[in-house]
Amino acid sequence: MSHRPPAPSGRVTSAKIVIAGGFGVGKTTLVGSVSEITPLTTEAIMTSAGVGVDDTRQVPGKTTTTVAMDFGRISIDRDLILYLFGTPGQTRFWFMWDELVRGAIGAVVLVDTRRLADCFAAIDFFEHRRLPYLVAINCFDGMQYHDPQDVRDALAISSDVPVVACDARNRESTKHVLISLVEYVLTMRRSRAVAPA
Repeated sequence: MSHRPPAPSGRVTSAKIVIAGGFGVGKTTLVGSVSEITPLTTEAIMTSAGVGVDDTRQVPGKTTTTVAMDFGRISIDRDLILYLFGTPGQTRFWFMWDELVRGAIGAVVLVDTRRLADCFAAIDFFEHRRLPYLVAINCFDGMQYHDPQDVRDALAISSDVPVVACDARNRESTKHVLISLVEYVLTMRRSRAVAPA
């Protein structure tokens, strides 16, 4: 009786996902909640230099801020690994965004419905670059105050862009957001592949 070596497992695919949104919306929390490695963060203590630049009125307990990026990794299954790159939220760090999105398959725009206007720049950025994105409503305190369709209408985004609710602190919730984005990207790619030229 001969023994065959086990069949090689499927090829592992990795993909880059960008996590964006306004200042203090929960990007670092989202990356940290779902990452299977200790996330790399570039959190710095907010100093007097940020007074008048960073609006902390809506996030009064915030004492640190991302100054470059957050990085994490999650294996969706044994064949798909997602690398997560969280952007800094303040406008003075937006010069880094072009580098952070290079090679990304898509983005999550995390929103706080108390400060919806803070995510407009991220949405404009991804739409201008034709990078697929979804909107994730961060349900602070575990409460969803607005219906996803109302958020879609307020943001004036296309009906095909997914809008989902999540709790950035909860691993399963954030994993669902990432899976939803990957599914959306795959659907978009399939529809482009079959579209007449």
